[in-house]
Amino acid sequence: MRRLYFLIPSVESAHQIVNELLLARIHSEDIHVVAREGIELGDLPEASFTQKSDLVPAMERGVALGGATGVLAGLVAVTFPPAGLVLGGGAMLGIALMGAGVGAWVSGMIGINVENRQIHEFEKAIANGELLMMIDVPKARAEDITEMVRKHHPEAEVEGTEPTIPAFP
Repeated sequence: MRRLYFLIPSVESAHQIVNELLLARIHSEDIHVVAREGIELGDLPEASFTQKSDLVPAMERGVALGGATGVLAGLVAVTFPPAGLVLGGGAMLGIALMGAGVGAWVSGMIGINVENRQIHEFEKAIANGELLMMIDVPKARAEDITEMVRKHHPEAEVEGTEPTIPAFP
């Protein structure tokens, strides 16, 4: 999947684009709109909390760092067992999983309070009243969808593509 970014000047244009995307068989769950507070979006699919915050990327980093720390702690525990205990691979696996869980939890708590970095790049345009539309499309259709929006809506600014999107936002 790819995430496409467009800046749209008005709610009316955004409605037209969403309708065309739906006709092009892009599901409404794959379309996300971010607007300045006070702009009435109507039935436009508003971006969810997880898409607006850094929650998912922070949790991914936390799992990786916590898991790596857990593996190292498990190696130390197996190599130098406390109080003469005999520890095996199960203990090492358990410590690694516990480290990954704690890492995901702690970094998720931090990421929940941080704005998504991609959305942060468009903060000024959003503050000026433009709408940021994020569209998740299959990799093979990314170019076609971008061209369709560009062709039918020259007022929409194509702002690029994110190479991969998180698996579960």
